[in-house]
Amino acid sequence: MSTLPTRDDEASGISSPGILGVIGLGAMGEPMARRLLAARGRLVVHGRRRHAGLIDAGAVWAATPRDLAREVDAVLVMLPDLPELEALLEGPDGLLAGAHELLVMIGSTSSPTGVRALADRLRAVSDGRIRVVDCPVSGGVDGATAGTLSIMLGGGAEDAARAAELLRPCGRPVHLGPLGAGEVAKACNQLIVAATILALGEATVLAERSGIDPRTLWDLLDGGYAGSNVLTSRKDRLVTGDDSPSGAAKYMVKDLRFATDVAEKTATSPVVLPAVRAGFDELVAAGLGDRDIAVTRRFIEERGP
Repeated sequence: MSTLPTRDDEASGISSPGILGVIGLGAMGEPMARRLLAARGRLVVHGRRRHAGLIDAGAVWAATPRDLAREVDAVLVMLPDLPELEALLEGPDGLLAGAHELLVMIGSTSSPTGVRALADRLRAVSDGRIRVVDCPVSGGVDGATAGTLSIMLGGGAEDAARAAELLRPCGRPVHLGPLGAGEVAKACNQLIVAATILALGEATVLAERSGIDPRTLWDLLDGGYAGSNVLTSRKDRLVTGDDSPSGAAKYMVKDLRFATDVAEKTATSPVVLPAVRAGFDELVAAGLGDRDIAVTRRFIEERGP
């Protein structure tokens, strides 16, 4: 069984990215951890459940967030949102109990304001030893597995540069601006994805009820202006009606709420955002939130007049 590396094994600092940890080994965190482990040769991981596959591949398991924080110089957090991270910070086994100099890279889709507030609090309680960058990603499980994610970085220039070096095995990291900029970019991304998958589900139903074979339609339109990564990745599901759980539709409700917050803070009066948000609110209220986002087809099919 692998033993925990120590800080003396590898110098920390901007000139060397240091020892890396990952917290959150779900649908996105696990394949990202595999790529980071393959690229770096060492990785400390923690999750709700011990991950035998990663440990067999050479990752080191940390039993608590404190154990992980004591052994790493930077940690990628792939949890659903900030409350899940907050729950791991405090207490004798929390991240703060073990942290020294630590770069926390928040990969969740979260509120830009919330990320900045958390960073301020962590900076205050650690006397500046804990720094934060936001690094939400886009590309789904396929992109995480292939290492082709779009990684949206927000934070100070030096911290973002260090995060980019650490995360490059997972895709293309781009520094977009100060802390929170990555989350703003992700809100924009999710608005586009949500609007697109809602339109694709609706168009599938319109076409089929008009006597057009959906697969023939999407094979044709995928090469034109209607083509997109969303269509390419969800085409088969839309055609067959397979909305078995993968990228849960319910998370769009949270993401679109953050996009609404950004619109309010920037004095923007959106046209598409309110309609898309209302659509996903209705979809989740109909009991379809745990299904894949391709459930938009079923949602339109079953929706009353």
